[in-house]
Amino acid sequence: MKKIETKLYDDFLELFRINPKAFSHGNSNFVKQQRELSRQNFEANGFPSNKNENWRKTDLSKALNNNYIIDYQEIERGKETKSLFECEIIDFDTKLFTILNGWWASNTDLTSNSQGVIISSMRKAQLDFPEIFDKYYGKVAKEENGLISLNCAFYTDGYFIYIPDNVEFTQTIQIVNLIESQSKLFSNTRNLVVMGRNSKLKLVHCDDSLSRVDSVVNSVTEIIVGDGANLDFYKLQNKDEHSTVLTSNFIEQGANSQTNSNTITLNGGLIRNHIDVKLAGKGGNANVFGLYLVDKTQFVDNHIFVDHAMPNCTSRQLFKGIADDNAKAVFSGHILVRQDAQKTEAYQNNNNIQLTDTAGIFTHPFLEIFADDVKCSHGATVGQLDNDALFYMMQRGICERTAKMLLMFSFTQQVIEHIQLSKLRERIVHLVTRRLKGELASCENCALSCENPNSVMTFEIDMEKV
Repeated sequence: MKKIETKLYDDFLELFRINPKAFSHGNSNFVKQQRELSRQNFEANGFPSNKNENWRKTDLSKALNNNYIIDYQEIERGKETKSLFECEIIDFDTKLFTILNGWWASNTDLTSNSQGVIISSMRKAQLDFPEIFDKYYGKVAKEENGLISLNCAFYTDGYFIYIPDNVEFTQTIQIVNLIESQSKLFSNTRNLVVMGRNSKLKLVHCDDSLSRVDSVVNSVTEIIVGDGANLDFYKLQNKDEHSTVLTSNFIEQGANSQTNSNTITLNGGLIRNHIDVKLAGKGGNANVFGLYLVDKTQFVDNHIFVDHAMPNCTSRQLFKGIADDNAKAVFSGHILVRQDAQKTEAYQNNNNIQLTDTAGIFTHPFLEIFADDVKCSHGATVGQLDNDALFYMMQRGICERTAKMLLMFSFTQQVIEHIQLSKLRERIVHLVTRRLKGELASCENCALSCENPNSVMTFEIDMEKV
């Protein structure tokens, strides 16, 4: 694999050479061994270059050409995280935990729930629950590129969630990953979610910035969904234009399991989301949805891989995007149906609106089928707003600006309607509306916290035409 030549590559390896215990302090022997193997992989592969096929449209060279701080000193827990972040969705009952600059910052863990549920930091979990941690850690993530190897070798902290067999955790878990630094910061976070048989979990992950300096978040999340388990997973991204966010989410599903994931990108500088779903048991179902709204010089790349490894499974991908100004958006969707995966149903769709000639949208749907008894389809569209619909609305007294906003809002609803949490869905509707009206830059607080949570959508109507 071709790699980017950058000083940051040397900085990481030099730090490991000078102080090898910096990142492995407090780790179990198993994790220390995994870190060393991953360090060797990163040394061999480095940062992925856009000369590699999977990275052809994503150039990291500018983002990585910075003198970043690599902070491996654990922060003090409970560092006024409530004053840094406070979610104001009315009646949205969540169990809130915070990751700050790559470290678990919440004052408490949940490790003694009567149902056996564990919500903790990665560092604490590997020492307190080694029988669970060692069994699942690193079993799903694939070190497909140097970024993932870098994360495995140098991650500081993250969240660990364990739901035992036959347990439904009714309260939504909300994880907020915050960056607050006056110096340029490179953060590696690692997360592990384990769901037992017939368990249920609702998980909301928010990425936000509190300071407007160059930063990189390199995150890897492993999720194991047991037989018959049900997961609702929402990832909300509302970063500033100085942010680079590189996420790799690996989900492995057991027999008759159900996963609904939805990735909503409202703001950011350079964002790449890699989602890898493996249907490893018969009768599994995976819904992978996403919405991205980019303008100015923002860039977003959604790279999706769904592996149908067993028969009688279904999957559906739906991603929609709007690009304005000089923004760029990439969608790469790959469905693999293996030879033994008969009775597979797999559907993939990517729809985009390109508002200007200077915006760029690149879409690459891909089916790879080795079984013969399947129902599979894929499609992709890139277009502009419907001029006939726009004319029709303006003839009925709706001003051009509002008419365009309404058409774009309607375009987004097919993704938003799949958000199962009603209060979260209402807030996303509000945020998307503000974003399309040009009112929502990156929030200074929570991506879900708006100045006026009770405001409603208003339309400009010319009553003389009605």
